Formats: sequence, C-alpha cells, structure tokens
Amino acid sequence: MIDTSNLTVHQLKSQLGELFTQDGVLDAMQVSVVSFGYKHGLPLDVDLVFDVRFLPNPHWDESLRPLSGLDLPVRNFVLSQELSGRFLDQLSQMLTVLLPAYRDEGKSYLTIAIGCTGGRHRSVVIAEQLKIWLSNNAHHPRVTHRDISR
Repeated sequence: MIDTSNLTVHQLKSQLGELFTQDGVLDAMQVSVVSFGYKHGLPLDVDLVFDVRFLPNPHWDESLRPLSGLDLPVRNFVLSQELSGRFLDQLSQMLTVLLPAYRDEGKSYLTIAIGCTGGRHRSVVIAEQLKIWLSNNAHHPRVTHRDISR
C-alpha cells in the first residue's frame, strides 16, 4: 500500500517506478502478449492484433490436435513452416520501430494479440516466440493464452 495523502503526482510516479523495476531498470512501457481464438471473439482493449490463420493448422493432424502450442510437437510443427519464420522476422522488424515510438509517445501499456482459429495451437506458439524476442530485446512481457483450455 502506498499512502498518497502527502504525495505529489511526481512523487507517486517515482514511488511506483521504484516498485515496478526489474533488475534496477524501469520498464517505462509494460508489454503484454495475448494469444486467442477468433471463434471465441477478439480480446478487449488490445492495441495490435495479428492474425496467424494463414499458417498450416496443427488441429488437422490428429496426433497434434489434443496438444497445445506449449507442447514441443506443436511448436516444432508451427515453426517448421517457412511462413512462420518470415512472419516472425517481419513482426520483429515492425516492433523494432513501433515499441520505441509508442514509448516515446508516453504509452505506459501495450497489448499485442495473436489470433488463430481456436486459440490453442498457432497463436500460442507465435505468442511464445514473441515473448522470447521481447525478452531478448530488453522488454519484460506478460503473456496470457486466453483460449488454450477451450
């Protein structure tokens, strides 16, 4: 709890910054990634939405259907597609431009949504890969797989 009774807005911001640092570095913009299934509706309050239904669907492989994008066989299936690599390369290039621009504009939160048909396979794999890329590029993303259990 923070007693804000005697704090200015600037003092409060400073205290919050101290609370929300990682390894002593303030992450001025919190990035969240959410995977979802279009058949369950778009997530609310997202900033960027990417549709990965163009990738081959592991759902049609009976051995992969009961698994999720967190399972290695599904991950390998999705990432073995040439389009997956090209998409992730282009997405990382775009985010290299967008993330600093959003931060410079003063945006505190950015949510990136990755969608496929059901939200169990392709979107989960791509969201996890995006998490790795963001982590390797000095961001500390929060990742949620909204529809993975459906």
